[in-house]
Amino acid sequence: MTFIFEIIRLGLKNLRLQMVRSFLTALGIILGVGAVITMVSIGEGTKREALRQIEQLGARNIIIRSQKPPESVAQQGAQQTSFIARYGITRSDLAVLRAKFPDAEAIAPVKAVGNRIFHADRRQTSQAFGTTPELLSLANLRVARGRYLTPQDLSSSATVAVIGPEVAKELYRYDDPLHNTIRIDDKVFTVVGILEPVGLGGEAGAALIGRDLNLDVHIPITTARQIFGDLQFRRTSGSFGGEEVQISEIYLASPSRERVLLDASRVKRLMEGRHKDLADIGIKVPYELLTSARKSAMTWNMVLAAIAGISLLVGGIGIMNIMLANVTERTREIGIRRAIGATRRHIIWQFLVETSVLAAIGGIVGVLLGIAISLGVEPLVEWLPHAPIVGHYFDEDAQLSTSITLWSIVLSFVVATLTGLVFGLYPAFKAARQDPIVALRHD
Repeated sequence: MTFIFEIIRLGLKNLRLQMVRSFLTALGIILGVGAVITMVSIGEGTKREALRQIEQLGARNIIIRSQKPPESVAQQGAQQTSFIARYGITRSDLAVLRAKFPDAEAIAPVKAVGNRIFHADRRQTSQAFGTTPELLSLANLRVARGRYLTPQDLSSSATVAVIGPEVAKELYRYDDPLHNTIRIDDKVFTVVGILEPVGLGGEAGAALIGRDLNLDVHIPITTARQIFGDLQFRRTSGSFGGEEVQISEIYLASPSRERVLLDASRVKRLMEGRHKDLADIGIKVPYELLTSARKSAMTWNMVLAAIAGISLLVGGIGIMNIMLANVTERTREIGIRRAIGATRRHIIWQFLVETSVLAAIGGIVGVLLGIAISLGVEPLVEWLPHAPIVGHYFDEDAQLSTSITLWSIVLSFVVATLTGLVFGLYPAFKAARQDPIVALRHD
């Protein structure tokens, strides 16, 4: 034990005598470890944000959506002054789904209505949807103030509305939205609830949903059907056309995650039998995106591991080169140590301790550097849009999530230390093989 402590003391002393060289030697390890931790934290943060947004949609949900078929698009481009396009999910489809999936946790229809949403003289680019109370849990929505739709609202076809946070912010800048009125086209509704913000704007979740949920207005689906009906008319560039869509979306929640993909395939087969080639029906499964995101994250981690290996390899080669130079410079010292009784094992241990300590210190500094950069990336990205000169190059809502993982810190440090040990073997054995007599004659 005394021998080991003595070897470590001598190794640290030799490194301290050449501080600048030791630092430059460890610089490759420092930058390699720091870069690995930073990249892993950014990758992990991005992955978790994507997973969070996808799970926001419900990992057990199956979303069936009405979509305009190509025939309708072709008709719209034809020389016609008016037409009515009928497509999408029907109420009979909803009844069949409820009959075929009796064990579904919940099924919620959604019906898009209205073309204009405004309050007083302020308008908002939003969309109103008739739906049922089950949508609150299915879409993982939360009420910030007031209440959500109730079964009583549906049975009485009440003219009440629950609005998204962005609608509340834009339409009621100086008023309290709760118990105030909102107009959908020419119909007046009373606001009974305000939803909490959801982070689906512009990311994977929004791509799946097809809209920003923060801009939604929810009303009872019975009210939507009674007041607005199924036929929506629009006048564009001289033509007058209409669309008849009974139900815009259906949310179906499977009993468990293990059943989601099986139920999704059942829904697809069922809808294919009712809608030829699913031309006017789209089926989205958030769980598929969840699985895809996890696979992408695994691939990303493998790429980062390869980059880490290259970085540490470069650092290890730097350590080996410097230690080989040290062997040449300290040839006479090695000869003296051998002459007074040091064995080859002692010489090997001395050089291995020096390289391992050097790599370990580099690993520790690299870990601290990586953690510091990871913690500083988020506020830096948020500040960049407001920075002078370069601020206009960045999006106002620019964000970058990071998540420091324990495994990346431990793995980087262990690999850095092992790199020093492995790349120190050749210089150590070369030093130990020196002939003592020849070494003593070396200038």
